[in-house]
Amino acid sequence: MNENTIEQLINTLWEMIDEAKAVPLTADKCIIDRDKALDLLDEIRAGFPNEIKMSKEIVEKRNNYIESGKREAEAIKKQAEEYAKRCVNENDITAEARKKANDMVLAAEKNSKELMRAASEYCDDAMKRTEEAIAKALEELRTSRAQFIKAARERK
Repeated sequence: MNENTIEQLINTLWEMIDEAKAVPLTADKCIIDRDKALDLLDEIRAGFPNEIKMSKEIVEKRNNYIESGKREAEAIKKQAEEYAKRCVNENDITAEARKKANDMVLAAEKNSKELMRAASEYCDDAMKRTEEAIAKALEELRTSRAQFIKAARERK
């Protein structure tokens, strides 16, 4: 179930309540099909675990992305160290190798930090949007439930 389906279910429930027949002599009370409303609420409730699963998948992808960047940085660092060891025999070559190795390490660390920053921003944005969608759906569900309970109590 995707977020559009949950939103559609909430919209259907809202429309059901909005279009329900009014209770005689009242403007804010209505009669709705309880079983249909409860079925819609059950479907909405069933959809929330999927939203949470999607959030966890986003976090896992972010972590994999960061780990990949760390592995790449480590491989570059290792290459730089190996290159530096091969050039140890001569002072000038050794100094140049150390400089290049340090440059490579700095570049790798910079790239790694940039990858981690980009991954974090992407994941944060995706999680924020998911969180907002879930919060909106939950708020709409709570409002609909409160209206439903109020309507049910007023019918008694």
